[in-house]
Amino acid sequence: MNVNKTGRIDINMQVRYFQKIVKHSALVLLYTFLLCTFNFYLIPGAEGAETVDRIVAVVNNDIITLYELNQSLQPYAERVKGLGYSSNKERKMLFKVREEILRKLIDEKIEDQQIKRFNIVVSEQEVDKTIERIKEINYYTDEEFREGLSAEGLTMDEYRERLKEQLLRVRLVNREIKSKIVITNEDIKTYYDSHSEKYGGETKYHLRNILMIVSPLADEIEKRRVKEEMEAVLAKIKDGEPFENMVAAYSESPLASEGGDLGLFALDKLSPTLREAVKDLKAGELTPVLDTDHGYQIFLVQEVIQTPAKPLEKVTPEIERILFDKIVDERFQAWLEELREHAHIKTIK
Repeated sequence: MNVNKTGRIDINMQVRYFQKIVKHSALVLLYTFLLCTFNFYLIPGAEGAETVDRIVAVVNNDIITLYELNQSLQPYAERVKGLGYSSNKERKMLFKVREEILRKLIDEKIEDQQIKRFNIVVSEQEVDKTIERIKEINYYTDEEFREGLSAEGLTMDEYRERLKEQLLRVRLVNREIKSKIVITNEDIKTYYDSHSEKYGGETKYHLRNILMIVSPLADEIEKRRVKEEMEAVLAKIKDGEPFENMVAAYSESPLASEGGDLGLFALDKLSPTLREAVKDLKAGELTPVLDTDHGYQIFLVQEVIQTPAKPLEKVTPEIERILFDKIVDERFQAWLEELREHAHIKTIK
């Protein structure tokens, strides 16, 4: 069960006090300085007080602590350290990942502030129903579900809190983005017409081949000899010799015992040389002798199969979903970037 554990730090009385007095951006620097002078956690037995947590970012009137950052960073850091990079490259990668995780935490703070602004709520009953759906979809019993959480280092209460945060953010996106999206029939038709390779009819070619291998060390004389032999084989086939007989007699392909049957191919799956050679051929027609990476080859088009196009009305729901998801992502990123621009964000590295 893929559940990320991102712990929350318990801010002490001094932090709560200064959070209350910070009402305007002009106080943010003073607020940051004062908080950084307090010790959030003290190591028992140490001589004096040792600071093991600090503020790494201020987002409007909220803070992100080093503890929060490290909790979110931990699983990614472990993966980076397991890749076996040099210490210098590992340090660079960890720095980059740390920057990305911090940005993600800042975005979450901004989203949380918008959730509070619009008074968006999720009830405990909704969390219960979501958990039951998750168990049902994955065929988990309650015991298996709890065991899965435990294996990820999560209690049910912690998971419920994480799930509630996700549901709140989904509701925020629904309110600010999804509810304002309208996809027209014209949008769908434009997408359909511009993706003919996906929705239009497709032509496939059933191919057989005869192969004569040319050694990489062969000189021009040897290459010419093999090609002339293949030209003679092609002439015999055109004179009426069965293709299968020529395959059995001359082909050096691993598929010679199967009559040189290569199977079905769409044009875009063929090499440029072969694509050009077969694109205008009909069933029963042959290519000329082709110089390929594997040697000299002759191809027979056994049959040409035309698959029908997918009607617009049948793929409309699929296209609508594709367009909707694309628009949601684009507008959400633009919306979040605008909120970032108007937010007071201070990072302390």
